[in-house]
Amino acid sequence: MLPEIRKILYSTDLSPGSYAALEQALYIAKQTGAEVYILHLVEKLSDDARFTLETYLMDSKNRYQILRERIKHAQQRLEASQDAFWQRHPDEQDVRAHIKSIHIAEAYPAEAILRVSQDKDVDLIVMGTHEKGVMHTFLGSVAKNVLGRSRIPMLVVPLPDASF
Repeated sequence: MLPEIRKILYSTDLSPGSYAALEQALYIAKQTGAEVYILHLVEKLSDDARFTLETYLMDSKNRYQILRERIKHAQQRLEASQDAFWQRHPDEQDVRAHIKSIHIAEAYPAEAILRVSQDKDVDLIVMGTHEKGVMHTFLGSVAKNVLGRSRIPMLVVPLPDASF
């Protein structure tokens, strides 16, 4: 029996390559009736960065506020990206119903993508690339890491010729 695509995880870093990946994820969803789960990750601060933040900002309330601002900024960027996408695709508003959730989290990207793909029981992971060229830079480190560890099929969408 051929595999059925019922759920798609679209992971975005809001780069031009991820925009093209959203087009592909929504096209597949439209053709198959699949649900789409959008995931945007704010990479966790390294231990050094967190230590520096704690060293220079003794007030825990200010530290918490700075960390919350990172998520808020990511949410604003994701909303702006989504608005721009739908403005460029005014005839595709019906496909919006396929989007079941939009989630933003602070996490290590590859681990979070793998965890969410399993938690949501998705059938396909869709991600974009960063730039054309050598295989490592073509895929990007996150996509390469997910591809190497995932047992769920992936669609890695190359950066289009024309930048958005």
